[in-house]
Amino acid sequence: MRQSGRLVDKQQLEYSSERIDTDQMPPKRKLSKSTMSTEHKQALAIGRDQGRAVRQYLEALEAHRPKRGRKRTPESIQKRLDDIEAMLDAADPLSRLQLRQERMNLQDELASKSEGTDLGEFEDRFVEVAKEYGDRKGITYQAWREAGIDAAVLKRSGIRRGGE
Repeated sequence: MRQSGRLVDKQQLEYSSERIDTDQMPPKRKLSKSTMSTEHKQALAIGRDQGRAVRQYLEALEAHRPKRGRKRTPESIQKRLDDIEAMLDAADPLSRLQLRQERMNLQDELASKSEGTDLGEFEDRFVEVAKEYGDRKGITYQAWREAGIDAAVLKRSGIRRGGE
């Protein structure tokens, strides 16, 4: 007889076709699902909430960090937009494409300046949770400062230089 391209004698074939009696095998252990206590679930929820507050404040600071160079005012942005509109008709196709993109970027910048983001809400929530979060995660005063958090904000949150 051939099996998988090689010769197999009849005795081997009969042996391999025997069924193994699973009744003689030890039963599989059922894994018990570990349950978390209510306190543990609450602690996890608090940790997630604190982490979210810290992350939102850091992201807001990052988004509104002053840029290098001359600061643009809404008036200077509008003046450049007017200049772009005047140059569009006379520009060659490639320049026109670049001017349109610059116009879109300036319009977005102008809209974000006029909206103005209130960091106060994020800052207040950060002040509430920063000390406990920092203590739990081992974050020092210096690490907070290097992340861009103002010293006055850290003081309000109860985080001191010496870890007092």
